[in-house]
Amino acid sequence: MKHKIFKINQIPGYMLIRLILGYVFLVAGLQKFVFPDEMGPGRFIEMGFPAPEFTAYFVGFFETLGGLLILIGLASRLAAIPLAITMVVAIITTKIPQLADGFWTFAHAARLDISMLLTSIFVIYNGSGRNSVDEKYSGN
Repeated sequence: MKHKIFKINQIPGYMLIRLILGYVFLVAGLQKFVFPDEMGPGRFIEMGFPAPEFTAYFVGFFETLGGLLILIGLASRLAAIPLAITMVVAIITTKIPQLADGFWTFAHAARLDISMLLTSIFVIYNGSGRNSVDEKYSGN
C-alpha cells in the first residue's frame, strides 16, 4: 500500500499551481543568498529578527530546496510544509503589524504571503500531481 505522501491526485491544470509555487519560492530563496543586504540578513536585521544571518539563510535554504522539489514534483507534500510555516511567520511578523495603518494597508501588503500560504496548503493536501517525479516512480 502506497503512503499518502506520494499519492498522486489527477487534477487537470494542477501542474500550473506547482510551477507558480515552486518558482516563487525558488526565486525568493535564492535571492536571500544572491542579494544578502536587500533580501537576506540585511533585510532580516531591519525586520528585527534574532540571529538575522542564521535566520535568513535558514529560511533561504528551505525556500530554495522546497521550491525546487515542488517544481519537479518530488515529495511536494513534505516540501510545502516548511514553506507554509514560513508564510505564517512572515504574515505574523511583518504583515499583521501593518494593521495599525488600516485593514487595506495590511490587505495589500499581505496579498502575496496569503496567496503563497494557501497555495502551499493546496500542495500539502494534493501532493505532486501529474507530470511529476512522484508520478513517474509511484506507478499511479
